[in-house]
Amino acid sequence: MAQDAFEEIAETFEFLDDWEDRYRHVIDLGKAMNPLPEDQKVPATKVDGCASQVWLVPTVEGTGAGAILEFDGESDAMIVRGLIAVLKALYSGLSVDAVLAIDATAEMERLGLNDHLSSQRSNGLRAMVQRIRDISRAARDT
Repeated sequence: MAQDAFEEIAETFEFLDDWEDRYRHVIDLGKAMNPLPEDQKVPATKVDGCASQVWLVPTVEGTGAGAILEFDGESDAMIVRGLIAVLKALYSGLSVDAVLAIDATAEMERLGLNDHLSSQRSNGLRAMVQRIRDISRAARDT
């Protein structure tokens, strides 16, 4: 089950008739995020597999399956920055077990993103989801 913030995005997308409007909405979501401090844009937070520069900075509170994941992120590409905002809406504030239970592909399909992103952007989105899952798995197993 997706977060309320993600459900709001999905509902907004239902009212936006064409993809250009949805694309602009994703970009606006990214613009609304706070930028990462420069000292957090380091190799350890950089996501490999993205055509653009992407950094995800996780914060995990607690231990084990009930640990709560929060993260911030940034990209040098506006649409990717928006995708980070969508992923934050999907995952932030959930337990790591809940993060691992989410089918991100199915959730993104609800937004129609799978059909409208370039193959490079789709690969980057998958890389971001995989990084979030890896962080959650590592936190659960500690």
